[in-house]
Amino acid sequence: MKNNNIKEGKQDNHEFLFDGINYKILLIGIGVIALGFILMSGGGSTDPNVFNEDIFSFRRIRLAPTTVLIGFGITIYSIFKKSK
Repeated sequence: MKNNNIKEGKQDNHEFLFDGINYKILLIGIGVIALGFILMSGGGSTDPNVFNEDIFSFRRIRLAPTTVLIGFGITIYSIFKKSK
């Protein structure tokens, strides 16, 4: 009987793991990662016998991977950011 009374008196305190600003920064980071993957897409050829030089463009080789890495950095920052 005493165990039941203890459990009933205990209040459930549900708190989020992070503050709201952490979640906003996390969503921005996920958006930047998605943008990087969108920049990598495309450039296919309809004819498999024809080589398409667009696969080696600046956008796909340099810009898109850098954007993805920046997005991962933003998400890591949002995880490690201290709450006030």
